[in-house]
Formats: sequence, structure tokens, C-alpha cells
Amino acid sequence: MRRHRNVKIVATLGPASEDYKTIRALHEAGADVFRLNMSHGSHESIAKKHKIIRQIEEELDSPIAILADLQGPKLRVGTFANEAEELVPGATFRLDLDETPGDVTRTCLPHPEIFAALEPGASLLVNDGKIRLRVTACGADFAETEVVIGGTISNRKGVNVPDVMLPLAALSDKDRADLEFVCELGVDWLALSFVQRPSDVEEARELVKGRAAVLSKIEKPSAVESFSDILAVSDGIMVARGDLGVELPVQNVPPIQKRLVRQCRAAAKPVIVATQMLESMIESPMPTRAEVSDVATAIYEGSDAIMLSAESAAGSYPIEAVTTMDNVAREVEADPTYRQVIMASRRVERTTVAEGIVSAAREIAEATDITSICCYTQSGTTALLIARERPQVPILALSSLRTTARRLALSWGVDCVMSDELGRFKHAVIGAARAARSHGYATEDSQIVVTAGVPFNVPGTTNILRVAPCQESLIYPNEPDDGV
Repeated sequence: MRRHRNVKIVATLGPASEDYKTIRALHEAGADVFRLNMSHGSHESIAKKHKIIRQIEEELDSPIAILADLQGPKLRVGTFANEAEELVPGATFRLDLDETPGDVTRTCLPHPEIFAALEPGASLLVNDGKIRLRVTACGADFAETEVVIGGTISNRKGVNVPDVMLPLAALSDKDRADLEFVCELGVDWLALSFVQRPSDVEEARELVKGRAAVLSKIEKPSAVESFSDILAVSDGIMVARGDLGVELPVQNVPPIQKRLVRQCRAAAKPVIVATQMLESMIESPMPTRAEVSDVATAIYEGSDAIMLSAESAAGSYPIEAVTTMDNVAREVEADPTYRQVIMASRRVERTTVAEGIVSAAREIAEATDITSICCYTQSGTTALLIARERPQVPILALSSLRTTARRLALSWGVDCVMSDELGRFKHAVIGAARAARSHGYATEDSQIVVTAGVPFNVPGTTNILRVAPCQESLIYPNEPDDGV
């Protein structure tokens, strides 16, 4: 399905969007990628959603990416005898390994690895940062704290530890089981939570074994500090602003978002901006003006994708939320300022033949009457390099690999269609012209740019560029028709 925008939309599926009718309506409204949240739902329910998406993909002949989002380690306090207590600023509060139900003076924190990493002065954030504790003394099995910001603390509320690198793996036992399940199921992207260091990503890649692309969620200060190294071993990035805004001062998040998006663009790797983009639409059919501006900002920055979480998973208006994102994206990308911003932020060092080819393709397309850039790609790398250029004309990627076509559904401006394996560049040019015409990117009077690599069907060999007419009789006028 051709989208009249470049930024992609990721929609999370959940109780409000788990049936065939709603999922199809979400895709038709603009969702390019569906997120399966492994924190919620059984393997059976995940498999059911996966099957529905693949059915819709086949019916509409439209490659759809499926992203499975692993839960990651969950750090939580224990229980309370009264189920909840009110902590007041200045009070002392103890955390320990004693599983006895807590009271207003103490509770269990069943994570010895946290105590092993704590130091006096470190902060502990409870219930999404609503409660802030400062460590005054600590040992192997306890932490004495002072309540800095008080509030209601209740059973099994989440705990964040922003000031220290925790000796925790990004993959829990549940994550390992979920990873194997979704990889065998056939998801296209795997989102890794609780990333602190590059080794977390490398561990996941070893388990994935190439069955899915690995996307790192940046949600901890340590991940921001090590971002360049994490990006180098990741296939994509999610800027998870919710947890970042808990563990860092909220005013730090916008510049971090902008910096991370630019680094991802320079590396030609997809980046999703996520969390609370249209939060009010969980309960309202209309977003706030501030939310619309937030979505627009991510688009102006050149993000590959913007994501809906609870809005589409559990909200009352999932289709309206996707439609709103689609409308905002079209309006922003039609703004002349958008193109100026995109061009001004294009900072790329081109050191390979493939990078030179795609750069030339973009320059030719923008200087002439070219209607689209068509590229043949096996691994998806060529399409990603063209997307990095952020050209003014559409990108039509042709691949014989269904897995590549699906993964590219996450990338800026890329519309991927299936093609046969090729043996001659002549066939590539004619096939590209036919695809451009049939998908509405060109007419017989149009010209397109075609890039490919010889030998064919070998990743990383992009070395040919041709400007071609879309009228087949003009492509190779002096050669006989060989039945292509």
C-alpha cells in the first residue's frame, strides 16, 4: 500500500486491537509496523496476532514489519502489610531482602544485584519516578535511604536506579524464552529492553542468529553514554523517552532525542521515536496541541518512525490515533520548511562505491524530472543508504527476499515490493520500470533512476546507476525483446 508520506508509523497491538477487523483497519489507516509487547499476553495470543498480520499482508500484497518488544528485567519492590503506605519527605526508609510485608519504615527489594551496585548518594526512583529516595548507607543486603520526594508506595511498584551501572543482563530467563519463540514464529525486528552496554546487544544477536533484526531501546543513562558503541552493533534504535524521562531530568530528553536521531541517520540505521506521543488519545478522540507538536518535531528531525503504545494497544480510539499520526506526517512533509531542515541536517561521509552511487542517485533525482529512485537490494543495505540521503522523490526497493522487504517497512521513505531473482541488468531496469508504473510512482512518460549490483543477488555489490525511461520500448530500443 503506497503511503503519501516518508516517516513510518508503528502501532502497538493489545486488548483494543487484537482482532482481524481492527488490525486491518489500523494498517489501512497508516500503520506500517505492528509492535507485539512481550510484557503482556501469552505466547498463544502473540501467535494469534502474528497470524492475523501475515494474513492481511498476503491479502493486500503489502509487506508489513512485525516488531517483538522484549520485556527486559523488571525491578520491583515487594508487598506491604497495608498494601500501600504514604512516604513523606525527610523520612527514613529501608530497603532490604527480608520478604516480610513492608510498612512505612521499610520494604523488601528482592534484587541483591542492586545492593551490590549502590553507593551512598545514589538515587532510587519508585513508581515511574514519582517517589525519589537518596541512599544514605548501604550494604550487601540493605539500603538506608532518605525520602527526597514522597508519595504513595504500594505493592510491587517499579524501581529505577539511574546513577549506577547495574550488574544485570538485558535478557532475563523470560526474555530468552520469548526471544526463541518470536524468532521461530517469524518476526522481523526484535526490540531489546534494558540495554546498558554493547555486550547486551551482542548477547542477543548470538541468540537471534540472524532470524530477525535487532533494535536497541535507549532508556537508560548508561545507554546514552555508550550510544555510539551500542549503535555500531545494532540494526536499529528506539528512543524510549518514557524511561529516559524517569531516569534523567525531563529537560535532558529533547536534546538527547535530537542527537540520537542524527547519529542513527548518519549510520543509515532506522530510528523510532517512542512513548507518550499521543497519550491523551487513550481516552480522547482528539490529541492535544502539544502532542501534535511533539509528533511533528520527531518528523522534522528526520526520524524513520514514530510509535503509538497504549494509544493503539489499550485506548478507546486506536484507529483515530493512527489516522492522526498519518495526517500530521503528511502536513509536516508538505511544509517547505521540512525539506529545508532535512537538507540542512544531511551530514554524510561517503567512502564506498555504494555510498557514491546512492548519493549520485539522489542528486540526479533532485536536479531533474526523475519520479522515483528504484533499487535492487538483497540485504536491504542499499535501500537504507538511499533512505539516509532523504531524497525528495520516493524510494522503491525491489527484493526477492520477503524478510528484507518486511524489515524495510520500518525505514524512512522506503516502499518495498517483491521481485524475481535477476541475472541481467536489462531485466532489472525493465522490472523497476514496471514496478514504478504499477505502484503509481511513474507513468510511461516518466523517468526513473535504477541502482543495482553486479553480480546480482550478492549483498553489498551496488555498483550501477542508470537513468531510464518507463516506456519499455525506449529502455533498450536496439535490442530484441527476449521475453522479459
